[in-house]
Amino acid sequence: MNLKFPKRPSKNSKIREWIGPLTKKLTQSKASFGLGQVPKNKVPDSTVDLICGYCGTGCSLQVHLKEGKAVNLSADSHYPVNLGMACPKGWEALTPLYAPDRATTPLVRNPKGQLVPSDWDTAGKTFVQRFKRIQQEHGEDALAWLSTGQIVAEEMAYLGALCKFGMGIKHGDGNTRQCMATAVVAYKQSLGFDAPPYTYKDFEESDVLFFVGANPAIAHPIMWQRVMMNRNQPQVIVIDPRFTETAMAATQHLAIKPKSDLNLLYGIAKILIEKNWIDLSFIDQNTNGFAEFCQFLKTVSLDQVEADSGIAKKTIYALAETIHRGKRVSFWWTMGVNQSYQGVRTVQAMINIVLMTGNIGRPGTGANSITGQCNAMGSRLFSNSTNLLGGHDFLNAEHRKKISSITHVPLDKIPDTNSLAYDQIIDSIHSGKIKGLWMIATNGAHSWIHQKGFVEAIKKLDTFVVQDIYHNTATTELADIVLPASGWGEKEGIFINSERRLGVIRKVKTPPGKALSDFNIFRLISHYWGCQELFEKWDKPESVFQILKQCSANQPCDFTGIKNYQMIEERGGIQWPFTTADQEKPYQPERRLFENGKFYTPDQKAKFLFEPSRPIPEAPNHEYPFILLTGRGTSAQWHTQTRTGKSAILRKLYPAEIYLEINPQDAQKLQIQPNQKVRVISPRGKISATAHIAPTVQEGQIFIPMHYRIVNQLTHPSFDPYSREPNYKICAVKLFPEKPKS
Repeated sequence: MNLKFPKRPSKNSKIREWIGPLTKKLTQSKASFGLGQVPKNKVPDSTVDLICGYCGTGCSLQVHLKEGKAVNLSADSHYPVNLGMACPKGWEALTPLYAPDRATTPLVRNPKGQLVPSDWDTAGKTFVQRFKRIQQEHGEDALAWLSTGQIVAEEMAYLGALCKFGMGIKHGDGNTRQCMATAVVAYKQSLGFDAPPYTYKDFEESDVLFFVGANPAIAHPIMWQRVMMNRNQPQVIVIDPRFTETAMAATQHLAIKPKSDLNLLYGIAKILIEKNWIDLSFIDQNTNGFAEFCQFLKTVSLDQVEADSGIAKKTIYALAETIHRGKRVSFWWTMGVNQSYQGVRTVQAMINIVLMTGNIGRPGTGANSITGQCNAMGSRLFSNSTNLLGGHDFLNAEHRKKISSITHVPLDKIPDTNSLAYDQIIDSIHSGKIKGLWMIATNGAHSWIHQKGFVEAIKKLDTFVVQDIYHNTATTELADIVLPASGWGEKEGIFINSERRLGVIRKVKTPPGKALSDFNIFRLISHYWGCQELFEKWDKPESVFQILKQCSANQPCDFTGIKNYQMIEERGGIQWPFTTADQEKPYQPERRLFENGKFYTPDQKAKFLFEPSRPIPEAPNHEYPFILLTGRGTSAQWHTQTRTGKSAILRKLYPAEIYLEINPQDAQKLQIQPNQKVRVISPRGKISATAHIAPTVQEGQIFIPMHYRIVNQLTHPSFDPYSREPNYKICAVKLFPEKPKS
């Protein structure tokens, strides 16, 4: 049924008299929102296809229902992404939904400082009253929200529109800032739009693949399987300080010095130009700034590149020749590049190489970012935080008018300024400018860089609201109000994967207790706030999908040719762009961008962008002689382990306690034994970890997986100046063996 909200009360009436019937319908009549189940005797056994809710690969999983209950799953053998494959997380995707620590009821912190069970009416009213009070006393700049890449695009859009258009909250960002912001900014600056150009088929069609700061064998196993399906006997070159699982399977591994990849790429570009191993016709017709780039490269010394990177000049020449001889050359990167103090320019150094050699817009080519989260691409386009819905610009008056006309939001309610970035929001909390924060589906108290600083900031807030599927994460433990949300498989909407493919998730399970989908929580808050009239047509996810489709019109991400969810499912997912004109063409399940050599800049030409490399923000020194590297541990771990940690099967695939990898030579010097406890200290904190002695790390370096709760006590809060993405991957530490406890 369609839920009809009562009219708002007059100023003299009690809010409970108005909101009571609403919350009763929301919590007791879940079936009206598609959250309930039909009696078992009326539910036939069936299979439901939905996109996995972990990484940005976007695999399709078939969930098998028995008497209306999800009992098992399998990988979809026909879906063009995973072709019947799944990683350990995918196979265990249902398990976290049944965890005993699910958030099942709203929680509100009482005067004694305890989080106690509440109801939606009390929690919602408390939330709104506190946020409105902060806004009245300190202004609109005193509120902010931090979102996620884990919820569906329709929910992201609702949240961003509710905050910016309805609640007047100017500042919002997402945890996509922690993984993909660098790629986003690099693409925008160089190509004119946030546009990963590839399709997964390119993994199979390249004859030369460079993986820079990427370990897909662990972080994106299904993508790595696509590489293994390549029949071209490709050169697979891994550039990474560690001898990773991907490096072990590659044809060549370059054990580069940490964060010297920008200089190495400049060195390769210099050789390509000197040897005339470039495509001058493509450069002249399709790019700008090449002459300036050539002039800049004259300042690059190959001797210095060798010294900085640890890669011999003859090897650098060999790399350039490999690119020259390759027919289809592709560059792939992920967090090892993105999470850097100079990540944007490093990405653009790869873009420069593919542009100068014409390796873009053809099968098996491209400068290709590998997305982290399941819906980071949806967040990038539709979260309405760092850009206006559909990849539009808050600073562009015509864009604001377009979105106003589509959404029927008054033009004066659409901000004409940009939001603060994640790190700037945290800094503003520290300084006392931001007093209230709403955090949705992300565990910042674990994942944000320099963890102690983050926690100190949160404790300064007047009100901290956390919306999550679990009640006991590192972040919810700090909350004043906890809103219980449904998880993957308990809602519907779209995810957009790394290759721009829209995929649908469906509801296969009822959320526990009083938990609601994020979509319905946003509906509820809009009514408590009193801005529900702005979202009258935002009544269900597919209604919002239709609005977002209109917002995408005439944008590079235009998908106006997609009729509905059913069409996406029938086509095996659909990559954007997919315009109304594409409806009349024979359907192609795999499509790449820039095949015509035209880019999304005003003159349709790509730009060469560059600048000198900068020194490491925190280099090792006499007191802190080691470099700490962080990254993915195993394919069974995911981010802060709030979900993968619920699976007994997945827990058996990685160590329960935090560990570090150390080179045998360093271990011998420090008299560290295998499995011995080691104290690791940075200028910001100290932790204890179990030593794993392995030649996979170089001397003077240690590696710790990012998934363990205490690791970000050590990391250094430095950021890329263009993307504001944190530099998680490198900081200075010292270590010494701990004495065994007697």
